Amino acid sequence: MKRENLTVLFPYQDSVTWNALTEETLHDLGIDFICEKVTADPKERVLILQILGNMTADARVTRFRCEVFDDLYRNPDIRKRMLELLGHVKFLNDYGTVRRPSEEAAGLWDLLHRLDEINDYISTVEALEDCLKNRELHSEGMRELRRGIEAIRHDSGFDELKKDISNLKTDANSLKSVTVGINLNERMEATGIGLIAANSKFFTRSNILRSFSDAISRKDQLKQEAEWDGSMNWHPATGLLDKLADGMENVTWRVLPKINPIAAVTMARVTGDDGTRDIPRTMDSALNNLLSATVRKLRDTLNKYATVSIREMTELIPELVFYVRWAEFIERLRAKGWQFCEAEAEDSPDGAPQMEAKGFYNLKLTAVETPESTVANDLDFDAEKRVYLLTGANRGGKTTVTQAVGQLMLLAQGGIYVPAESFRFTPADGIYTHFPADEDRTLDLGRLGEECKRFRELFEKCTESSLLLLNETFSTTSFEEGYYIAADAIRAILSRGTRTIYNTHMHKLAKELEQFNREDGKAKAVSLIVRSEGGKRSFRVEIAPPEGTSLARDIAEKYGVTYEALTGTAEERN
Repeated sequence: MKRENLTVLFPYQDSVTWNALTEETLHDLGIDFICEKVTADPKERVLILQILGNMTADARVTRFRCEVFDDLYRNPDIRKRMLELLGHVKFLNDYGTVRRPSEEAAGLWDLLHRLDEINDYISTVEALEDCLKNRELHSEGMRELRRGIEAIRHDSGFDELKKDISNLKTDANSLKSVTVGINLNERMEATGIGLIAANSKFFTRSNILRSFSDAISRKDQLKQEAEWDGSMNWHPATGLLDKLADGMENVTWRVLPKINPIAAVTMARVTGDDGTRDIPRTMDSALNNLLSATVRKLRDTLNKYATVSIREMTELIPELVFYVRWAEFIERLRAKGWQFCEAEAEDSPDGAPQMEAKGFYNLKLTAVETPESTVANDLDFDAEKRVYLLTGANRGGKTTVTQAVGQLMLLAQGGIYVPAESFRFTPADGIYTHFPADEDRTLDLGRLGEECKRFRELFEKCTESSLLLLNETFSTTSFEEGYYIAADAIRAILSRGTRTIYNTHMHKLAKELEQFNREDGKAKAVSLIVRSEGGKRSFRVEIAPPEGTSLARDIAEKYGVTYEALTGTAEERN
């Protein structure tokens, strides 16, 4: 993680320990799917997953983030200004700066990009100051950010920096195009390329009348001299810019007859595979010589501000984007009637992690359901309810509930409003998931071997402060073998005291809780079921003994697969 003065996500860095979640865990919880709804920008999705995927059990961080998010959510004008800023400032879209040498060794291309970066830095500082001033901010993070921005803006050297950069931008903006000459051999292949001139105007096509006149009267004539006459009429060679972007040093140039072998190459950026390749960079040396006075002035002025670091700003803006995207997403869902609340992060008084969730639901349901059709649930973790053995009918909502609990923890610790009526909890130091594996991952060890290996790796990472979510674990073998392994795993989890939801079809596990709880563990296990109402799935969970065969009987009766229904003796039985 990072440590910077301007941060709204990573406070208390001297004393905070971070734990990175796996991509598998984020996928198991459906966070990658949810991020697609939060933002359409792939780079922003990666950013959001990276932030959510780093967790700390320090409740101060969660409270800090929740307060920042609440400030931004309650101030839509601030969010609007920040989104406008993101759209106008170039380096914010890249989430970083251009890799370049020092100003002393930099060429024109590097200096111009450094100039743009500092200019954008100035614009960002001014926009953030204007955005945050006179706002009613309650969070420590946003108030500290406002003070930090004001300190930068009113530093004695800021106005001088702004003036110098503005003057440089005026000079630099006068460069509109460069003229390139290409020498040809007898086969019309390029034997050399060189810079002829730098221009303060763009090349333009001739007007319609001139083009028409040229077309009917022009004869193929070669100029006797190679000197450029200053004409700014442009006859673009098809595909030339694409070839330039592919790297001029590796291209054999084939210019078609009757096409003027002079092309204007503007300073527009053409991004290559590495994100930094530009047409002008290949002519940097020639431009430095042609515009030596301009380069010297750029270098001298930028050297004055070599200590100006825009890194803290380029790292701050993605943090704000994280909050703003979530706030916009939740605002849209609330407008449709979905329930959200601010999480309350607590330090557990007795050292035992707690959780009290009321009216929560899986956030993925917002993409396919309505608020009216979605069943919300309640669930607590405490010393007497640390491990839940969740049973119920297939497709009855067991996985949906298991995912939802993980989402609550993950979003709350990111500071985001959670999908619930209320949520009070002690933060987790990590979330660990054991969901069914893809078939291609089980070829070497077999499915049961893969499950056992993966569970052992997860269990070794778990602590009393973790959240462990198991989905049909040890279900790939026979019932008796699976039960034997699962029973040992439950005993081990209880001895460690990890908050756990184990959703399983092995009802026998839930029936023998008394035996598990008699052992000298740190916590207790309870049976949690997805309630069936007359054979219909209610998607509502509650603490109760497993329904077992009674649920199967209900379903069989519903679909007419009982002895009585099949043989027509139902009336006689009644």
